[in-house]
Amino acid sequence: MTLAQSIQAAISQVVGTGPVVLHEPRFAGNEWAYLKECLDSTFVSSVGKFVDRFEIDLAAYTGAKHAVAVVNGTAALHVALRLGGVQPGDEVLIPALTFVATANAVVYGGATPHFVDSEECTLGLDPRALREYLQGITDIDQKQCVNRATGRVIRALVPMHTFGHPVDIEGTLAVARDFHLTLVEDAAESLGSTFHGRHTGTFGLMGTLSFNGNKTITTGGGGAILINDTELAKHAKHLTTTAKVSHRWEYLHDEIGYNYRLPNINAALGCAQLEQLPDFLAAKRRIFERYQAAFVGVPQVRLIAEPEGCHSNYWLQTVLLDESAAGERDAILATTNGAGFMTRPAWTLLHRLAPYHACPKMELPVAESLERRLINLPSSAHLGMEGAR
Repeated sequence: MTLAQSIQAAISQVVGTGPVVLHEPRFAGNEWAYLKECLDSTFVSSVGKFVDRFEIDLAAYTGAKHAVAVVNGTAALHVALRLGGVQPGDEVLIPALTFVATANAVVYGGATPHFVDSEECTLGLDPRALREYLQGITDIDQKQCVNRATGRVIRALVPMHTFGHPVDIEGTLAVARDFHLTLVEDAAESLGSTFHGRHTGTFGLMGTLSFNGNKTITTGGGGAILINDTELAKHAKHLTTTAKVSHRWEYLHDEIGYNYRLPNINAALGCAQLEQLPDFLAAKRRIFERYQAAFVGVPQVRLIAEPEGCHSNYWLQTVLLDESAAGERDAILATTNGAGFMTRPAWTLLHRLAPYHACPKMELPVAESLERRLINLPSSAHLGMEGAR
C-alpha cells in the first residue's frame, strides 16, 4: 500500500465514505428561531439586539473586556492595525505561513508586510528566530524599531494562531516589548483555544476573530475585535460605523470611517452558534482522538497536536509529512480528493504571491518546509458528534 493509500484508509476510518468536505457549519440549535425573531423585528442591518448580545456573549466567553463585531476577520484586522498606530509607510511583521487576508489587512492601511519564519511545534511564528533576526537588521530610535535596509519603522507584530493552535505568545510578547512593537493577534482560526488557560486574542493590544462559513462557529460572514481598553473599544465601534457622530437627525462624521458593522441578522446566527460552541469543541477533540488512533502505524506522518500548556480548538485537523515524504504530498492530495475526502495543502507562502514578491522577509526555512509537508483533513464538527460515523 502506498503512503497515499494508507492516508486515505486512515481518513476513511474516521469519516466513513465520501464525499466529505473539509469543514462545514452545523446548525442544530436556535438558529432558525433567532433568525425568525430578527426578521420579525425588521432590524436586519447594523442595529439590533442580536449585535449587542453577540458582542457581550463573545466578550464573556473569551474573557476580553470588549468585543466589537464587524463584517469579516479581514476588516477586524484592518481596523485593529489602524487603532494600533500603524501608519502608511510602516512595516508590519507577519508570518509568511498564513492566509492572504493577514497581509491584505496590512496593505489596506498603507503599510508593508514583512514576512517572518514559523516554528514546527506550533506552526506559528518563531519568536526566538525573530528576535535574532531583528537584532541584526534594526535599530531602536526614540522607542521606534527601524529597519536599517528600508529606513521604515516596523510598527507592529501580528502572530497568527495557525489552524487553531496557539502560538508561543509569551515569547512573542517579549519580542514585541523589547523592540517597541504593537502586538495585534490574528486569532481568526482560534476561537476556543487557550494558552495556559487564557483565550487567544486577549494577550496583545487587540485580537481579531473570523466567523466565516468554514470557521468553528459562523455568522455567515463576520469577524470581531477583542479589546481590553474601553476607550479603544469605543473608537473601534465608532470607526466601524462610518465614524458617525451620534445625533437625532444630522449626518455628522468626524474622521474617515468604515462601513464594517456586522448586520443584526448575521449576529442572530452567531448568538445561536456561540451557544453550541462547547459541544463543537468537544466534538473536534473527539475527531482529533479518532484521527490519532487511525494514523497509528501510518509511516512518515504525524498528526499535529496542541502545543504543551495549550488547549486547541482543533479547527482544522492537520498532518505533517516527514521531509522524506514531502515529494508525495500532491499524490496524497490527488488520491484522497479522488476518493471524495476533501484534503487541502497549507497556503502558498505569502512572499511567493505576486502582490508580495518585493516585500521584506527573513530567511524562511521552517515555513518553506511546512508549506511542502502540511495537509489539512476533513474536520467538520458533526464528524465528532456521537453516532456520526
